[in-house]
Amino acid sequence: MEALLSLEDAQAKVLGAVAPPVAETVSIDAAAGRVTVEPAQSLVDLPPFASSAMDGFAVRIADVPGTLTVVEDVAAGSPSGRALRPGDAMAISTGGVVPDGADAVVPIEHVVQMENRVGIADAVKAGANIRPRAGDVVAGQTVVAAGVRLGATQLGALAAAGVARVACARRPRVAVIATGSELVAPGTPLGPGQVYEANALMLAAAVAETGAEVERLPSVADDEAAHRAAIERGLEADVLVTSGGVSVGPHDLVRRIEAELGVEEVFWRVAVRPGKPVSFGVRGATLVFGLPGNPVSSLVGCELFVKPALRAFLGLPDPLPRYERGRLLAALRRSGERDEFVRARARFDGDGVVLEPLSGQDSHMIVRAAAANALVHVARGEGVLEAGAIVPFLRI
Repeated sequence: MEALLSLEDAQAKVLGAVAPPVAETVSIDAAAGRVTVEPAQSLVDLPPFASSAMDGFAVRIADVPGTLTVVEDVAAGSPSGRALRPGDAMAISTGGVVPDGADAVVPIEHVVQMENRVGIADAVKAGANIRPRAGDVVAGQTVVAAGVRLGATQLGALAAAGVARVACARRPRVAVIATGSELVAPGTPLGPGQVYEANALMLAAAVAETGAEVERLPSVADDEAAHRAAIERGLEADVLVTSGGVSVGPHDLVRRIEAELGVEEVFWRVAVRPGKPVSFGVRGATLVFGLPGNPVSSLVGCELFVKPALRAFLGLPDPLPRYERGRLLAALRRSGERDEFVRARARFDGDGVVLEPLSGQDSHMIVRAAAANALVHVARGEGVLEAGAIVPFLRI
């Protein structure tokens, strides 16, 4: 029997088939969750002027300690029209423009106010409580590097730096199809031999987490014409993800029909449990994933292969799954042939993350899987991982 492809080799083949990201310029108002493909530079110095870090009085350090005459009130957005003269002070609000001639701001709570005069008892250092011009960024400097997913902090920085539009990777279009004559929509009465279709909804939700645009196509019966029509439509997307029909049974039509439609299969079957009969192919620039019909197998295949491809499509520099480390609460036996991904419940116990493997690890047990928030990676090998062992896991 042909040896199974290792997890690492399969992931490398998937990422090797992903084309470089395609850039498009979008408004920052629509850029949340998008990934930059070019550095974005500031259009201004930030702050664009020396400003007060707090409410207080702008002074010349040469005049304090002393009693000064308050000659003006400088509000944020309303700079003074004149320079500060010896012996004078200006009241100033947080964010207000520090007037020419002033070299410090004294907090309001550190002065004694007397009508239009203020008494300042202590000396002040030059630059005290002043935010210098360009203290955050100089015009032309990078605000956000390439390959960064834009969250609230990055969008705030771009807006503050005057950047209205940013070059981002085009979001991949993903089509998801579940196959099988036994599938019916939730809410419909079940007939003999039927089950509710869950995989397409589950996979579409998982794919959407990456930032891709997802189209969930209707489920397909085990009929060649129906398969061909659905797969042809799915191949119009950047990525096609099917669930079911990738094994060797008489009703497993997906791989054969994809081949007839010009899909070049890169691999079929990987040394992982659950999810061994996963397939991956390409047609032109379209990536084609065939995931098993068992729900947990399908979910694991999506986490290990589909989502990394989508992250690479978006230009993220580290597209592979990000493992964390936790302590096992129960022993797990290793397999000499396959990497295993065991559903578990992860929680923090004060000393770190602990991982409680769940009962019911069969790949069809999606309801049992709903209680899990982690997949423990049990690398192939001999022996047992004892309780207390530190192991890698994926958040789900």
